[in-house]
Amino acid sequence: MKKSFLLAPLLLLLVLGTFSCKKINELLTFEITDTQSFKIPVTPLVGGLPVTLNLPIPVTNKASETFSKNNTRADLVKDVVLTKLTLTVTDPTTETFDFLQSIKISIGTDQNDKVVMAQLNNVPRGAKSIELVSTNAKLDKYIKAPNYTLYTEVTVRQATTREITVQEETRFKVTADPL
Repeated sequence: MKKSFLLAPLLLLLVLGTFSCKKINELLTFEITDTQSFKIPVTPLVGGLPVTLNLPIPVTNKASETFSKNNTRADLVKDVVLTKLTLTVTDPTTETFDFLQSIKISIGTDQNDKVVMAQLNNVPRGAKSIELVSTNAKLDKYIKAPNYTLYTEVTVRQATTREITVQEETRFKVTADPL
């Protein structure tokens, strides 16, 4: 009987502790959104084979502003994951992603420090906007850095006869430590 009296409060503390940790994490979790544009140059096919292009996009990180608005700092950030990455053709307005076979976007602070954050193979035809699949890679050090580069690797399935502008919208889920 004594054991059950001791066990009940212990179980109650365990349940309350788990609940309060989840609530604290919810309070310390927020999103960072960012938009970049990049251009896909005129690309001829060589012998009818797909061509792969690497397009680095330097980004000045504005995450510190979002950290400040959410009452935290970069050194308190403990977890960053990409939750959404959408690409939209913006120019020419009549263009679709028909020319694109696959796309992979990596993030890095330099050429030797990159990680793939999203990709899409077999891009659907007729789409003006596509959503890439997140790799769920841990992106803390990149979002905490003052600058990073997005490395866009595209494989085109058909020649492009004009430069194509693509807008990239990213959303990151960020969780910070309370102290």
